[in-house]
Amino acid sequence: MAIATVGLLGGAGLVGVGMMRDDSGAGPIGTFSDAANAANAAPASTGPARVRAQVAPVPSGPSQAELAAQERAKRVKALDAALKKYAASAPEFSVAVLDRRTGQRYSFRGTEKYETASVVKVQVLACLLLKAQDAGRDLTATELSLAKRMIRLSDNDATTSLFAKLGRAGGVGACNKRLGLTETKVNSAWGLTRTTVNDQVKLLSELVDTSGPLDVGSRKLAYTLMSTVDDSQDWGVPAVAKAGEKFTVKNGWLARSTENYRWIINSVGRVTGPRTDISIAVLSHDNGTMSGGITSVQKVAKLTRQHLKY
Repeated sequence: MAIATVGLLGGAGLVGVGMMRDDSGAGPIGTFSDAANAANAAPASTGPARVRAQVAPVPSGPSQAELAAQERAKRVKALDAALKKYAASAPEFSVAVLDRRTGQRYSFRGTEKYETASVVKVQVLACLLLKAQDAGRDLTATELSLAKRMIRLSDNDATTSLFAKLGRAGGVGACNKRLGLTETKVNSAWGLTRTTVNDQVKLLSELVDTSGPLDVGSRKLAYTLMSTVDDSQDWGVPAVAKAGEKFTVKNGWLARSTENYRWIINSVGRVTGPRTDISIAVLSHDNGTMSGGITSVQKVAKLTRQHLKY
């Protein structure tokens, strides 16, 4: 009985070893019966059992994050190529896109500076709202009336009044620091303020950022005004919106005397929907006509949607 017990215990130990490797160390044995046969054939005193550690399989191929990054890079490359091709025959332009859902940014000639024309009115509005916030009050009836005319109708006289109320170039320039606009130089003739598309999408993001300088009331008013512009001015960014999506917009247009009265055509705004929250800025100059500039700006904006697939 003692011998039988020793054999049984020794066999159990060897079966355990046999499940991992054969006696020669050549590799795994595939079945329990194979392991038992190997144990019966082996001498009882084989020395300490050595068990080969199993290594977890290493996943092959890129991760989901890596695949997403690769796809994004392909889209950016394709958009770069499309814009460069169009730029070869079009008046000079730049464009930037900020996807608030993903935090991804894209820009083409993002740091080139252009004169704003009337898109500077968005800055004036933001600074007006901040000034009222600082005083712990809402806009006065006069301020609100001027702001409505400035944004909805692009009224220049209303803008000039508010620009003066804010302290002109010095006051708006100081306000821009609070808005994070580092590439915008305010001009005493407000329409000749120089800016970049990168700064413009930054400004657009500040108008909706819950942790930014504008409070909920200011953000709501800015959205209301920019989403209810006069029908004659809903070109540019709105051309990108699909059915069921909403948009905000402020456009700028100016026949520049220093450029043989060729046209500055700019458009900034946002497109939002169930799966979309995009800020877009397109700035351009040297357009032969206003209508031609609008067509160009809208084509550029549409190319960003086509290739970035937002």
